Amino acid sequence: MIVDDDLDDRFFFHKAVNTIDATYECMEAENCENALRQLRLCDRLPDFIFLDLNMPRMDGKQCLQELKKDERLKNTPVIIYSTSSFKRDIDNTRELGAAHFLTKISDISKLPGMITSAIELASIGISIK
Repeated sequence: MIVDDDLDDRFFFHKAVNTIDATYECMEAENCENALRQLRLCDRLPDFIFLDLNMPRMDGKQCLQELKKDERLKNTPVIIYSTSSFKRDIDNTRELGAAHFLTKISDISKLPGMITSAIELASIGISIK
């Protein structure tokens, strides 16, 4: 699942996921409220949630806290996917329970590899940027 208020970022994320494996399904939400609603109602939870930090109303850190409070959602790995590369954001989201931190880049041709690496690192518990 990708949670990001930027339509272009969601589009390129979907395209990258499809490049990795065309059989993967990718849920999306344009804000945290919508993401939480979808996740609480869906029959099958996503394997990973990629979460932008800077969004209106409820930001990514607040959303991460809500995900970790929810008994059904708390074990779904959350990978922060943000333009931020500030150490305080990386450290703070790690403390809040993020499995990994991935900084957005402008070269979208590298995105499939970055997503794959982030998933692999999050799966084995390496929480670095």
